Amino acid sequence: MKEARASFESYATSRLAEEASCDRVAAPVTIDSLVETLEVYLDEKQIGRVRAAYDYAARAHEGQFRRTGHSYITHPLAVANILAGMRMDHQSLMAALLHDVIEDAEVGKKTLRRKFGAEVAEIVDGVSKLTTIFNSRAEAQAENFQKMAIAMAKDLRVILVKLADRLHNMRTIGVMPIDKRRRIARETLEFYAPIANRLGIHTIKVEIEDLGFKALYPLRADRIGRAVANARGNRKALMEEIDQSIATALRREGIDAQVVGREKHLYSIYQKMKTQRKPFNEIMDVFGFRIVTDRVDACYRVLGVVHNLYKPVAGRFKDYIAIPKANGYQSLHTTLFGMHGVPIEVQIRTRQMNATADNGIAGHWLYKSDDSTYAGPQARARQWVSDLLDLQQRAGSSLEFIESLKINLFPDEVYVFSPRGEIYELPRGACAVDFAYAVHTDVGNTCVACRIDRDLAPLSSQLQSGQTVEIITSKEARPNPDWLSFAVSSKARTAVRHALKSQKRSQSIALGRRLLNRSLGNANTSVKDLDFRRLRKVFKEFGVRRLNDLLEEIGMGNYMAYVVAQRLLAEGNPDYDAVSVERGGPVAIRGSEGLVISYGKCCYPVPGDPVVGHMSSGKGFVVHIETCNNMTEIRRRTPNEIIPARWSESMQGEYVAALRLEVERQQGVIAELASTVNQEDAGIEHIKVDERTSRLSSVLIELLVRDRTHLARVMRRLRVLPNTHNISRIIK
Repeated sequence: MKEARASFESYATSRLAEEASCDRVAAPVTIDSLVETLEVYLDEKQIGRVRAAYDYAARAHEGQFRRTGHSYITHPLAVANILAGMRMDHQSLMAALLHDVIEDAEVGKKTLRRKFGAEVAEIVDGVSKLTTIFNSRAEAQAENFQKMAIAMAKDLRVILVKLADRLHNMRTIGVMPIDKRRRIARETLEFYAPIANRLGIHTIKVEIEDLGFKALYPLRADRIGRAVANARGNRKALMEEIDQSIATALRREGIDAQVVGREKHLYSIYQKMKTQRKPFNEIMDVFGFRIVTDRVDACYRVLGVVHNLYKPVAGRFKDYIAIPKANGYQSLHTTLFGMHGVPIEVQIRTRQMNATADNGIAGHWLYKSDDSTYAGPQARARQWVSDLLDLQQRAGSSLEFIESLKINLFPDEVYVFSPRGEIYELPRGACAVDFAYAVHTDVGNTCVACRIDRDLAPLSSQLQSGQTVEIITSKEARPNPDWLSFAVSSKARTAVRHALKSQKRSQSIALGRRLLNRSLGNANTSVKDLDFRRLRKVFKEFGVRRLNDLLEEIGMGNYMAYVVAQRLLAEGNPDYDAVSVERGGPVAIRGSEGLVISYGKCCYPVPGDPVVGHMSSGKGFVVHIETCNNMTEIRRRTPNEIIPARWSESMQGEYVAALRLEVERQQGVIAELASTVNQEDAGIEHIKVDERTSRLSSVLIELLVRDRTHLARVMRRLRVLPNTHNISRIIK
């Protein structure tokens, strides 16, 4: 089997290389044939500028050859020809012809700006790869995409030139070594195809997906291709019959429309087989048709005709005309039971919508036009690029940006409404937190609750299309780290991470200040009394530049406060007589700290318990009950790390406490326990039941209580239940 697979892959590789090297693919156009195409829609002056760019690129690439054996200039010509087919402007074509001169011919950006203008130079620079040396290929790829996102924000033509460049490279990928071919194909399927889809350029998306599929999985592509060819012959008669019946029904109603059979492409079939776990026959049993008419109102009339002709499938109608997709795509989609019971998928759209569906924002390049016909796709593309730039600015690193970009590129959309009736588009699985950040970052950062269709609901509730969502905010609210476990949109996740980083730093600084003041208290001084101008040497020793950086390190547990205090007091004071700063007043735990003060999972301290703490690197101040076994171990090993602590006078919030109960094994006993806990206004975080004997069960309950008094009240109520034999609090 392995030998057969290897033999086929060798055959597929040689066939890919042969196809890639033929003139029709590698060198499909000359400058003269390109000019003939341009004469249809550009004036003589613009064509002259394109010729000048070609002449310059030809000289710059003179003596360079591609792996196909063709002169290198054939590649920029092919890229320009792809863009000419989309009727792109002359500056885009010039940039396409020049797109590799910075990278491969060592021509500077300033030179291009002087010879061809700032706009062309910026597009070429945006398309060119970075030349920095990176630690890994993933980091290099991330940095390149980050640079391209910034360039796209300035000029959308950057990504259009890049997509055309990638398309021709994929057409000739067969001559690449197998490892490089697979890497490029995977990158194309992961990023460039979704970007083409996001910008609505369906023709490029479909072709680069099929080319990437053949390069990455030649055996699978070959088998599906053969199966499609066989199925096409078997389906021909039925396709023609359905086509004729739809066309006749439309003529009878006096509707001028074109009916076209729709073919599924290879990668689409493969993805459906893989994700929906359907056999090939089930996917190919669905017959696809596209009906193109001249006006929007005619689309809805066509819908009525086909629904009268064939029975519609319930729940399978989508109106993308009233609510377009993110990439500007508009169409009516419906599924019907056709003749002989075969399922028929029908798309209904206008000719303008059809052009937009094929070419997206490149359907008609109108940078300086106010024509509202094309405003939708252009505006949506610009908004998407603007969101990308926002992601790039908020991301902590280029790799984090790539993670957010991947989420952003694969939205299966859900459409929800604000109370004012505004439509918001979110990825499938989105929750109220995603909606809040879609409205505005400040709304997301301060949200505390939500109403879905006027009913209160948790922020983690997944949204469904058509719901109305209202966000309730509070000025004092802050993002919760738990939101990252259910927020799915890239904007929400990036904003939450960004806010938590800022929040964590401010809380770390506040805690570090309290700890340092506690240690300096024994020397009758405080942070504000020290002259930090003479303490820069100390900062340097601790690897920080400012006081807040040092306080943050203390708050995060990376430096012990008493060690820092001793060094600060001794600096520049030769007569300093060391004062013990290992003890001092207890650290006040206010209860509002959620990121830098944490609570031991071994003993579950709650307000009212006698507590101590210790610093844990990267975790900050960890609070334990004084009698906790872990504290006993730390006292034995490093007694100086134990820090006295006390609860603040006014405590708020809920705290986890753990109880173990022995209860009789009876039906409904767990429900009785839960009901009793709820009656005492406490919450249940977790319940675990273990069989102890044939008569008794051991139940572990993690409760949410306000303080020790509240916990005692809950325990009293549980203790008097008739099925409870024993109850104890867990303090390991």
